[in-house]
Amino acid sequence: MLIVGLTGGIATGKSTVSKQLVEKHKLTVVDADLIAREVVYPGKSAYNKIVETFQKDVPDLVNPEDLSLNRAALGKAVFGNKERLAKLNAIVHPAVKWEIARQILRAYISFKELVILDVPLLYESGLHKVCGLVITVSCGKDIQIHRLLARNPELTTEDAEKRVNSQLPIEIRNYRADLVIDNSKDLASLQRSVDSIVHEIRPYRLMTILDYFPPFAILSALYTFSLKTLIEKFKGKRPPKSD
Repeated sequence: MLIVGLTGGIATGKSTVSKQLVEKHKLTVVDADLIAREVVYPGKSAYNKIVETFQKDVPDLVNPEDLSLNRAALGKAVFGNKERLAKLNAIVHPAVKWEIARQILRAYISFKELVILDVPLLYESGLHKVCGLVITVSCGKDIQIHRLLARNPELTTEDAEKRVNSQLPIEIRNYRADLVIDNSKDLASLQRSVDSIVHEIRPYRLMTILDYFPPFAILSALYTFSLKTLIEKFKGKRPPKSD
């Protein structure tokens, strides 16, 4: 089973791409954003740790109606503050990774030929190393901020810039990805790009069959991990600086 990583900065259109992959192309998508919301439902271990860690810094952290997290208030508190963001990630990421692994295993035993691993922080979490291919959805920073403000009118321009700047820069994502989807134009253009890439990434039937023999699957996973590590070592994680 081929694991394809899908990533992109906030408001680049990654969710739109993911939706098209599911609805039009009927692909299996493991959505880290959805999982991240589910693991912090009231009563969950990650939820309890977040409340314990941030309740002093974020007075309106919990919505009184249903005890859910006030994501907007938490976001304002952590974006632009590296220490708080690191604490939040240290709580949420392990829970998310465990659920991702469970869903990938479920796709494997369901004989899926391809699964899309939709993770905004794909590189930051190290999950790109389990992906045979990585696709990033990209657009200019000014477009990101414009779309983010349109989607979240409660944010100020400064808030939007903090959220964009807290993530891996677009040029680094593009440099490290195997395929880049440019979403700086209209929706129709994006949809055509997605259709084209789906045809490109579908694995050969023979490779899919071989992956269901455990020894081959283990060797294939080790090869993918080793290859990604070597590419990072020799290619680097950042584009070379121009003179």
